[in-house]
Amino acid sequence: MMEEEEGAEEQQRFSYRQRLKAAVHYTVGCLCEEVALDKDMQFSKQTIAAISEVTFRQCENFATDLEMFARHGKRSTINTEDVKLLARRSHSLLKYITEKNEDIAQLNLERKAKKKKKWEDENRNSVESAEAGVEESEN
Repeated sequence: MMEEEEGAEEQQRFSYRQRLKAAVHYTVGCLCEEVALDKDMQFSKQTIAAISEVTFRQCENFATDLEMFARHGKRSTINTEDVKLLARRSHSLLKYITEKNEDIAQLNLERKAKKKKKWEDENRNSVESAEAGVEESEN
């Protein structure tokens, strides 16, 4: 019984991996199509397959590295610092990731401030309504 469950689990992982590979292949194909139209050139099916395979393997390596960075930091969650560490060899990519991270942080601060103001306004309104109700009942 245990072997059947392990076999089913392995089959599910294989299926999931194949779906991911297919998604990468499809995306690479679309990107190659865009470049081909833009640059007036063609990509062979073998070239697209090779780019897809290299891309998939590189993503696997990235995932493994990110897991190791988080584990080294005694965390179970990968964070933006791990991603920056991964991108450290590509200055342009690191700069892009850092800028996006700062943009997201700024948006989050603005949302938080907006929520806090809304909460304070709602509380102020409910306190004013309650006070008005008390004044009416006293008269």
